[in-house]
Amino acid sequence: MLSIEKLKEYGADVKTGLNLCMNSEDFYLRMVSMIVSEQSFSDLEKAIKENDLEAAFRAAHALKGVSGNLSLTPLYEKVVEITELLRSHTQMDYSKMLQGILDEKKTLESMIND
Repeated sequence: MLSIEKLKEYGADVKTGLNLCMNSEDFYLRMVSMIVSEQSFSDLEKAIKENDLEAAFRAAHALKGVSGNLSLTPLYEKVVEITELLRSHTQMDYSKMLQGILDEKKTLESMIND
């Protein structure tokens, strides 16, 4: 079960995340629980596989906003990196970066489902 302590161990800036959620632990935990079903993860994966850098940028930018607002620092840092490269349409192999983001998603899913 997801908890504030698990999020702290994960590396989330819980204090900031809670502040953005009106200091309601229940609301914050509910919002964090919802991020793993965020469509932008699938959109990013699909766009990277299709080498559609514009669609990948849009998906990454959306994930950047969500993960940043929830102060999920480990996920946010990975998403920021790929977002900036995609913003400039840098042609490269994004598969390792994508895998890092998907690994963070899996970590969050595990925290939620345990």
